[in-house]
Amino acid sequence: MLEEEYQATNRPVGAQRNLPPLEVPFEYSIRDARLEDMPDIREIYNHYVANSTVTFDEVAQSLRETRAKFQHLKKLGMPYLVAESAGQQILGYAYVYPWKEKAAYRFTVENSIYLRAASTGKGLGTVLMGELILRSKQAGLKEIIAVIADRGADASIKMHRDFGFKEIGRMGKVGFKFDRWLGTVLMQKSLK
Repeated sequence: MLEEEYQATNRPVGAQRNLPPLEVPFEYSIRDARLEDMPDIREIYNHYVANSTVTFDEVAQSLRETRAKFQHLKKLGMPYLVAESAGQQILGYAYVYPWKEKAAYRFTVENSIYLRAASTGKGLGTVLMGELILRSKQAGLKEIIAVIADRGADASIKMHRDFGFKEIGRMGKVGFKFDRWLGTVLMQKSLK
């Protein structure tokens, strides 16, 4: 193409600024986690271990540990879910874990939800929480406990409140990470 032909068909620079931003729909499906999802789940979790206080873990989780937890929960019949993009990328995951190992606690679980960094702020955590609660009821569970860091987790606290979790207590300075003391907010939801 000759330069004058290019210039004749090219729009003025100012006209390009008025174009709406390209929006790619945030599409995903929720399904049961599978063993082959564990490398992605480990990657998502370890991002939070290294970069945040939403988990008090300080050492990255190994793939063996991630798989062992998954297999333990599967054996117990506990819900373990993933959100998967249309391109089959794991965007986030959610599961419940026994609150305590003693038999009397068998109907009480603690929930966990983690999202890939690019998937936050889009409502995915809310969708995962809704499905996790539904599946927990179907599994015969009666109480869900949330243990949430008392700093930097306002969105998580709000989401739990929106689902009917009630604050049942706070523990101050029970964790030490990134050279500072951290506490937790305890919340509980009855599934009865």
